[in-house]
Amino acid sequence: MEYKLFDGYITLQALLKELSIIHSDGAIKDFLDNNVVLFNGEELKQRRKKLRYGDVITIPSEELEITIVVPTQSEIEKHKKEVAERARVYAIVK
Repeated sequence: MEYKLFDGYITLQALLKELSIIHSDGAIKDFLDNNVVLFNGEELKQRRKKLRYGDVITIPSEELEITIVVPTQSEIEKHKKEVAERARVYAIVK
């Protein structure tokens, strides 16, 4: 699986939450205690590890490999528009 990263980095905890592998920030500790997570082939226990382009996260128990990739220019533009729209709606609702 490829994960398109729109910022400079994402933490392991945030990535797993965004992909619905864990359901809350508090669940990461138990997840790491009970599952092997590999960062570029080496076991990882740091929930706040910063992941960047080219990094590969493997979770053998889930048979899952996640590669952090650079989005295309059109995906970046679409993402910027979506973020701006969410901010606009939030300002109205607030």
